[in-house]
Amino acid sequence: MSRADEQSPTAQPGSPGEVAPGGGSAVDGTGREAGPAPRLAGGGWRAVFGYWFAVYKRIWRSTVISSFLAPLLYLAGMGYGLGALIDSGDRTAVPGVPYVAFVATGLVAAQAMMTASAETTYNVFGAIKWLHTYDAMLVTPLRVVDLVRGHLVYVLMRLTLVAGVFVGVALALRAMDGPLALAAVPAAVLGGLAFATPIYAFSATIDSEQGFNVLQRFIIMPLFLFSGTFFPLTQLPVALQVFGWVSPLTHTVALTRALGLGTDSALWLEPWRFAVHLAYLVLWAGVGYLLAVRGLRRRMVV
Repeated sequence: MSRADEQSPTAQPGSPGEVAPGGGSAVDGTGREAGPAPRLAGGGWRAVFGYWFAVYKRIWRSTVISSFLAPLLYLAGMGYGLGALIDSGDRTAVPGVPYVAFVATGLVAAQAMMTASAETTYNVFGAIKWLHTYDAMLVTPLRVVDLVRGHLVYVLMRLTLVAGVFVGVALALRAMDGPLALAAVPAAVLGGLAFATPIYAFSATIDSEQGFNVLQRFIIMPLFLFSGTFFPLTQLPVALQVFGWVSPLTHTVALTRALGLGTDSALWLEPWRFAVHLAYLVLWAGVGYLLAVRGLRRRMVV
């Protein structure tokens, strides 16, 4: 319920129960100012998150295949199927790492990227142009920054859910090992956020949904293939290696792979490498957030 909804339609200026506009002081029963009006519980970005969560509760069944079954099918086909061909006895394609474990620790990061892309493209564009959800929200006391934060918090929830389920299944199948594998969940969530914020900014500025076809075909899919998810980046030509290291997915995969395989793995990282990968992802997420707020403000506020 908005602040305007709480105020009686018959309330007169200075009357009991009046809520000052703009979040100012309320007036008590004696006509004196009672100090700043209390902030409504669940207002601001929490109200926006509540909206997206309510929508998700109605449509979650339609996301099961893309969010949970599809990555598990990739794991079964590429990890167990192809892995059975290229691993032979004690000899593995990636030295010291079974191929199914190599793929599983990369897929959790790749799935975070896919989920972030799905939640910040058509959902954002539709809320702006087709359903005018954002227009309706902005006639309430909600601000543009509340819209962005609420939506991104919802995306964080989705990323945590998807990464958590995938890591749980991978641990059950012994495609990941050790308690550190649980830390791959927040690493994947951060990697997803590094995609969610700049894609949100992109969605808030385009005039046609055709831009999403370009995004998926020429950015998301190449990154899915050439960011170290299915084979080591060092096997690529130098030009593609440079392209891969620019991608936030490569850095996310490095983190989830190290955490998912544990400290005894040949792919474990030194502390400074952890710091570099984390800083790079935080940079993408932070700059993307600023661009998203600016892009949506320029689009919605005239």
